[in-house]
Amino acid sequence: MMIRTVSDFRRAVRNGPYAWPGGYPCYWITADGGALAFDVCKTHRRSMLQAIADQDSSGWRVVALDINWEDDTLVCDHTGKRIESAYGEE
Repeated sequence: MMIRTVSDFRRAVRNGPYAWPGGYPCYWITADGGALAFDVCKTHRRSMLQAIADQDSSGWRVVALDINWEDDTLVCDHTGKRIESAYGEE
């Protein structure tokens, strides 16, 4: 899902951390190419909303919500924790 506006971001947050149908785990992609765990939006929502509204190139501006299909080494650039994958688990 592309995130172009604040409304897009809010819709994505309301849909939750798992894609439906299927329940696949989602994560944010930032304008600078970073990956953020879905739950980062709970603690940094204001920064993310402001970055989207200003169209800045900071690490907080998310441009997409995607599914982590198989990358079992993908980590959140903010927390350093591994982002769950749909099929990459052993």
